[in-house]
Amino acid sequence: MPRRITVGAGQMGPIARDETKGEVVDRLMNLLLQAKDQGVELLVYPELAMTTFFPRWFVEDPAEFDHYYHREMPDQDTKVLFDEAKQLGIGFALGYAELYTDDEGIEHRYNTYILVERDGSVVSKFRKIHIPGHADYEPWRQFQHAERHYFEPGPDGFGTWQAFDGVVGMAICNDRRWPETYRVLGLQGAEVILIGYNTPLYYSPDPTQNALSGFHNHLVMQAGAYQNGAYVVGVAKGGFEEGVESLSQSVIIAPSGQIIAQAITLEDELISANIDLDFCETYKGTLFNFDYYRMPEHYGLVTSQRGAVPPPMGS
Repeated sequence: MPRRITVGAGQMGPIARDETKGEVVDRLMNLLLQAKDQGVELLVYPELAMTTFFPRWFVEDPAEFDHYYHREMPDQDTKVLFDEAKQLGIGFALGYAELYTDDEGIEHRYNTYILVERDGSVVSKFRKIHIPGHADYEPWRQFQHAERHYFEPGPDGFGTWQAFDGVVGMAICNDRRWPETYRVLGLQGAEVILIGYNTPLYYSPDPTQNALSGFHNHLVMQAGAYQNGAYVVGVAKGGFEEGVESLSQSVIIAPSGQIIAQAITLEDELISANIDLDFCETYKGTLFNFDYYRMPEHYGLVTSQRGAVPPPMGS
C-alpha cells in the first residue's frame, strides 16, 4: 500500500516591523484552516515566519531585538496555533528566531525550525547552518543583511527523523544553496526535505545576479530533490516588506526534480500536493543508489577542506 501524504506550503506575504506576534499568528491560523480544507497533513511555514526579516537593520547590541526571538516554543504567543493544529490533526514546520540559554548560562541566538507531528508532539528542531550576510555594519548597502550579527550557526548539523509516515529532514534558506545539505540528508534516507526562506531580490555584493534569483532558487532545490530522490517543499516569506522586495515562488518538488505545485502571488498563499513517498525509491533505487554507485573514497576534500585551492602553476 503506497505511503501517501498531503503536504502544504504556507507561503507568507510581508510582515511589517510593527506587526504583533498575535497578528502574525492570526495569519498562520488562516493558512492552517485553509490547509484543513485541502486535506493537508503536513503544513510548512517559512523561515522566520513570526517576524519581519529584522536582520535588514543593524543595532550594535542584538539584545535590542530580543522581542523578535522566542525563548521557548510554543509560548504564550504561539500556543493557540499549536493547540489548533493538534485539534485539526495537522502537523507543521514553523520557522522562528530562537533565544536559547545553555546549561552554563550562555545565551545563543539561532534561526530555527521546529517540526510538530499531527498529534501535537514535537519531532525535533533544526538550527540553520549556513548563515549568510555579514556581522558588521556595512553602510554601502541599500539595506543590511546582518544575519551573522544576529544568529550563530546551528551546532547539531543536518538530521532526519521518522515522521509523517516517512523520513523527514529540514534546512533553512541559505542551506538550500549548498549541495552538501541535500547529500547529508540523503545519506540519512530523507524522503521529504522542508525548506523555508526569506530571500531579498536585490543582492548587494553582485546585483547582476538579481534577475536570476527565481531561477537559482528553483535550480538548487530541484537539483537537490533529483540527486537525492526526495521531495522538497520550499516555502517563502516574500513580497515588499519594509521597502525591500523578497522572492516568493514557493514550490513543492518531486524526486524527479519536477515542480508539482507553485505559488503565484506575493501574499499569504497555500499550495498543496498529495505525494507518494514510495516514489522516492524510483530514484533512490536506480540512478542514485548511493550504496551501489557512490565513491566516498574520492570525496575527501568535501569535508577536509573549506576554501577552493587550485593546483600550482605549471602542474
